Amino acid sequence: MDREFLSELFAGFGPVTIRRMFSGFGVSADGINFALVLRGAIYLRADEDSIPRFEAEGSQCFQYEMKGKLRMIASYWRLPARLYDDPDEVTDWARTAHAAAIRAALAKASKKRSVKKKVAKKATKKVAKAKKRRAD
Repeated sequence: MDREFLSELFAGFGPVTIRRMFSGFGVSADGINFALVLRGAIYLRADEDSIPRFEAEGSQCFQYEMKGKLRMIASYWRLPARLYDDPDEVTDWARTAHAAAIRAALAKASKKRSVKKKVAKKATKKVAKAKKRRAD
């Protein structure tokens, strides 16, 4: 798969950026990566809302072997082969994948903010304890 094929396949979705990533490509829109192209297959971002759709098509999540163990990346699922010739339906799947990627990015940002608040709260408590010890 080359950039030209991917550009045509995702044309109905809208403008996408295709960048070299690992041994393949990453496909993104609005700065959010929603597809990976590796080992001659396209993997779309998925979440609890969209995974059942992939399962219904008999698709599998991205897998690779490392140090003799099979690793599974449940957030990227293989685009069903029947869709490679149907850019209109790929557009719908790509929109669903992009929405899943946005939800994941928002959840990650929210988690980072939560961690920062907890760290700040602990630091504030430590400072207060130190001041109290000095005052005593």
